[in-house]
Amino acid sequence: MIPTYELMPNIWEVSGGLTERAWVEIDRAALAHNLNQLKQLLSAKTQLMAVVKADAYGHGATMVAQTALATGAYGLCVATVEEGIQLREAGIDAPIVILGATNTPEQVRAIAHWHLQPTICTPQQALVFSDTLSRCQTSLSVHLNIDTGMSRLGMPWQQATEFVQLVQRLPHLELASVYSHLATADSPDPTVMRLQHQRFEAAIAELHAANIVPSCLHLANSAATLTDPALHYDWVRVGLALYGLYPAPHLHPKVNLKPVMQVKTRVTQVKTIPAGTGVSYGYKFRTQKQLRLAVVGIGYADGVPRNLSNKMTGLIRGQRVSQIGAITMDQLMLDVSNIPDLQVGEIVTLIGRDGDRQISADDWAISLNTISWEILCGFKHRLPRINYPDLPNG
Repeated sequence: MIPTYELMPNIWEVSGGLTERAWVEIDRAALAHNLNQLKQLLSAKTQLMAVVKADAYGHGATMVAQTALATGAYGLCVATVEEGIQLREAGIDAPIVILGATNTPEQVRAIAHWHLQPTICTPQQALVFSDTLSRCQTSLSVHLNIDTGMSRLGMPWQQATEFVQLVQRLPHLELASVYSHLATADSPDPTVMRLQHQRFEAAIAELHAANIVPSCLHLANSAATLTDPALHYDWVRVGLALYGLYPAPHLHPKVNLKPVMQVKTRVTQVKTIPAGTGVSYGYKFRTQKQLRLAVVGIGYADGVPRNLSNKMTGLIRGQRVSQIGAITMDQLMLDVSNIPDLQVGEIVTLIGRDGDRQISADDWAISLNTISWEILCGFKHRLPRINYPDLPNG
């Protein structure tokens, strides 16, 4: 005989379609708070550039850009031409600097059309830009990247003067800034950072000796912004700290940041399973006793790493519950034995705060031996982004 079940309250009806399975919440107020906190570290001459590449580290580039600019950011940094075009199409007219390399005439024409500001890393690249812009009969503001020890993009710092002089001779290129990027600013050991700073200073001193005074210099990322005002120059390029996470534990006392992102999902089924039962693919977890199991609607296709299987926790009603079994593509399982009256449709917080407990992207990163940047950027776009104060009641 089929048992009779009581009809539970329809939690789904009050959730709204966007939050029926899993979603990402973005707190605009926290974003503005972080930017204001960071601005307090800067002198009057230093402007803040908000780094919104990779869809603003998964937070939503357009919304973050609009909020950052409204809160006092001077401009924006992206990685690709396409990211810059997306912001222009959204109606953003602030300066947008492309930090990545662009090398083809097609890219140059798009950059000029959308009034973006590219980074020039090599003489060959500068020649392509100048030649293409000559054909288009237009000019561009360009930013020159010199390599002081990152060993990534940029001309060697010893050749900075020669590089700048070449760019200044080429038609249709207008020097907007000279900059470099720090490799170890988040390390408690400042040795390498200081060496890079010294190299940057030496390159600038050589430029001054050649009667070249760039109108803008910038070096600091989030970690350097928090570490030393001597690294601030005319701009700071802030990414991770803008989103409320610290580049390293020792930087926590520097400023009060609030996480901007929360990741939430809903319970889709609750069941009791007996001792000795295997859970999920491969039976990487077997019950030692009878327990209550909740299935929730989020998985590795959404950005929850499979390597967190049997390592992560969630928060329900302010209580911490353990994830059990292999995380699957669209779902994962939780041990909810301590919440015997749990209902289908209730909210589970995977990253964020519930009551007096909190789970951060840093917690995931530590478990996976990676960095919080990767965690934030990993949440896929089948998870809707819901921006406060537009969040429906759940």
